[in-house]
Amino acid sequence: MTEETPGFGENAEKPDVPSGATPDDAAPKSAEPSTEEGPAAPAGDAASKTSAQDVGLTAQLDQVRTALNERTADLQRLQAEYQNYRRRVERDKVTVKEIAAANLLSELLPTLDDIGRAREHGELVGGFKSVAESLETVVAKLGLQQFGKEGEPFDPTIHEALMHSYAPDVTETTCVAILQPGYRIGERTIRPARVAVAEPQPGAQTVKGEGAAEGADSAPEAAADEKETGGPDEG
Repeated sequence: MTEETPGFGENAEKPDVPSGATPDDAAPKSAEPSTEEGPAAPAGDAASKTSAQDVGLTAQLDQVRTALNERTADLQRLQAEYQNYRRRVERDKVTVKEIAAANLLSELLPTLDDIGRAREHGELVGGFKSVAESLETVVAKLGLQQFGKEGEPFDPTIHEALMHSYAPDVTETTCVAILQPGYRIGERTIRPARVAVAEPQPGAQTVKGEGAAEGADSAPEAAADEKETGGPDEG
């Protein structure tokens, strides 16, 4: 008498199988790893995306370069304006200094004229001489320069003619006497030199020209006389 193993006999319970299903459907399925992957991105889309990024970076770089060039131009313009401003300020300082010195020294010109006349007459002696020389040294340090000499051509921009005469030994208007010296500071004239001028003698050139013309006229007549007489006497 054999023993029946439970579950293996004819009366063993069978798993419920839906009607119409095959036995394979009733077997449990083990979990299998899914081998399905999502759709891969096309290569063309990745390339276009990279190209778009490059174009955007290039545009940003161009904008930065443009801004840098504009700022550089602004800086150069400001630097040039500042240099021009500095030069103008320095020039104005020199001009203001010259004007201030000219106003001060203009008040001292009569005193310098008195010192010059005293020197011409031999009265510049003793303590007065020392004071006069000290004053002349100080005004020279301030840039005061004396001008005007006898024999130089007359220049109406720096000379003032107080006396006028004619002289046969001059060929142009000439300063023949310095009545009062002129003074300047740099290129600025404080006082023109007051002078006596002489011009060439009127008619001197005319007389000379007439004499030359008469000599030229007499030359053909003398040549004609020599031709008629057979030339100068020989022997």
